[in-house]
Amino acid sequence: MLDTLQVHGFLSQALVITDDNNFFGNSSKNAGSLEYTELGLNASIRPHSNLLVAAQVLSRRAGGETSDAIPTLDYGVVDYQMVSNQQRTIGLQLGRFKNPFGLYNQTRDVAFTRPSILLPQSIYFDRTRSLGMAGDGASLYHEERTQAGVFRFQAGVGKARIEDDVDLALGLDRFPGTLQAGSSAIGQVRFEDNSGRFLMAVSTASANANYQGSQPPLDNGSFQFLPWVFSLQYNHELWSLTSEYALRTIELDGFNPGIDQKKTGESWYVQYTRRVASDWQWLVRFDRLINDRNDRSGSAYEQSGLGPAHSQFADDITVGVQWMPRPNIMLAGEYHHVDGTGWLPLNTDASASETSRHWNMLLFQLSLRF
Repeated sequence: MLDTLQVHGFLSQALVITDDNNFFGNSSKNAGSLEYTELGLNASIRPHSNLLVAAQVLSRRAGGETSDAIPTLDYGVVDYQMVSNQQRTIGLQLGRFKNPFGLYNQTRDVAFTRPSILLPQSIYFDRTRSLGMAGDGASLYHEERTQAGVFRFQAGVGKARIEDDVDLALGLDRFPGTLQAGSSAIGQVRFEDNSGRFLMAVSTASANANYQGSQPPLDNGSFQFLPWVFSLQYNHELWSLTSEYALRTIELDGFNPGIDQKKTGESWYVQYTRRVASDWQWLVRFDRLINDRNDRSGSAYEQSGLGPAHSQFADDITVGVQWMPRPNIMLAGEYHHVDGTGWLPLNTDASASETSRHWNMLLFQLSLRF
């Protein structure tokens, strides 16, 4: 059994520089912010040919306090495969599993698996990261290999991770109660043709939470997040074209008439990646986020006195480059020109009214793995 033991790790350190608005620390001051660090260690072992035990501990700081980087369990599963042959694989995971959401979510913490330093923020939120990363419960997967290609189905049930970033995004952090995760579900259907050129996926979820310990003016309400993500990718020898489109419904119910709401947001991006050589690649991407399809410009939101209109949308033009001088070393840089602050991470010390609508960001990152 010890012959099957595998241990891997990674470390990423980034420098973030913005002209306006702070992203992961005081990035608009002095020489920028170094408060974007990711450090992970994972291990797996096979006690039996059809049983895998795997876990990863992650330390991550993305602005905030140093204490935010305390190592936590990123995932930890017991994976049992009931069927495993050349035609199909059927298995069950128990524990904390990574959510099958879009194309990148299950490996998004490892910089070497990302096409850019930051994934498209309209789909892969760092603003409410805890909600989308993983769930505690059970996940069933089925992979079928056919003449046309590989079909993969995965569905999980359990409890979503609800942390302080969700309270902050919903504006509930200023009240004494807390959101407690309820029963949630997630699923994905994915297809990849045998040539590896064509990839498509449909992902959906229902994340639920109940508000407890409320005091006037709030009652013990409920929160539901229901996203749909449609993913499409075409891979050529030297380039890849990727696009994802999402509809995101958020409902707050039972709090009070001033807090209760139901709205559907819209997100999409188009990304072109070019491989110049075996160790060089660059990309260009357009990424759009709208928080409310019925108020695309945010004007109604602003007229209601809730905050500036530009906090309800974001258009991001990104240009980036990656260089791998060695298989275990990667250097990356990218530039973002952003109109809007819809995905800008929130800060309890600053209000949305103090942000600028038009802003620019430079990121540089060194990544190592073993």
